[in-house]
Amino acid sequence: MSKLSPNQISILDASIAAVLPHLDLRKLNGQRLFITGGTGFFGLWLLTALRNLNALGIHVEVCVLSRNPEVFVAHNPQFANRPWLNFIAGNVRDFPIPKKEFDLLLHAATETSMVAHADGIKMFDDIFLGTQQVMKLAHVCGVSRMLLISSGAVYGAQPFDLTHQPDASQSACDPLLVSSAYGEGKRVMELLGVLLQKNSSIASVSARCFTFCGPGLPLNAHFAIGNFIHDALFNQHITVQGDGSPIRSYLFGADLAVWLLFLLIKGEAGKSYNVGSEEAISIKGLAMKVRDVLAPHKKVQTLQNQETRTLQSYVPATTRAKALGCQQWTTLEDSLRQTARFVQAGFVS
Repeated sequence: MSKLSPNQISILDASIAAVLPHLDLRKLNGQRLFITGGTGFFGLWLLTALRNLNALGIHVEVCVLSRNPEVFVAHNPQFANRPWLNFIAGNVRDFPIPKKEFDLLLHAATETSMVAHADGIKMFDDIFLGTQQVMKLAHVCGVSRMLLISSGAVYGAQPFDLTHQPDASQSACDPLLVSSAYGEGKRVMELLGVLLQKNSSIASVSARCFTFCGPGLPLNAHFAIGNFIHDALFNQHITVQGDGSPIRSYLFGADLAVWLLFLLIKGEAGKSYNVGSEEAISIKGLAMKVRDVLAPHKKVQTLQNQETRTLQSYVPATTRAKALGCQQWTTLEDSLRQTARFVQAGFVS
């Protein structure tokens, strides 16, 4: 993992600066925030937003739990030696609880790789035991509000006749499917949050996150949009591994970070908020969009026959978040361009 170049850091900062004015985050000023999962894709964008807020005079003291903070800081030098930022090394299941007070908690630690999903028991245990440890910190360290980063996976498979999954949906994953370990774990996480809220003065808010894009998303993992961008930049063809029929939507990382920080301070206690874009697109349509924006001369090849497949959607309705002022400010086209610029900037010495 190479160190980010000055140009890459500038792209992150400019992306955040473009969307920060849309929501009032001044309530974060003077707050002490503990973040788990602060060094992945979500963490990169959250810390970039917090770095920019501190530069604007909205001072937030941040403590981040990370399994290997030295590696993260070496890769992201913009976060080195910042007086507002410190790290705790540890696993979310059993990390040492610091002897200090925090006002806010943002719990985002969950491994989402294909390797992690292959071990359902470990996946569920990590979410369950990790959330218990985080709840202990919230109680011991005086947290008043917490945002739990959940997932649209809690709803289970989206019904075929439903274009957008509503916030108030009572749908749930099938507990008899091994593949439900992640979604069921997130459901239990949300339950633990409201149980703690009932027995304390700690407000618990859940953000049910769907799919995202932007700098920091792996280009060689199980994320279709990342694979397509990689193909557009480096391969002869843009390849759709399946039939291209599933429907998704993509919210840019900068928009995501601002939404989450706003929900942390403004979300209603005991409520969940869908987080994502409402602009649905098929995977094949996404591949063609990537082609059109980044590599118009390349072909899109689809490896399976769509006629034998059933349409699968994973797209949120974001009614509750929009009622608070959250919007998709960055278009998918601009998201693709920014990601491509970020990747290419990494090759400039």
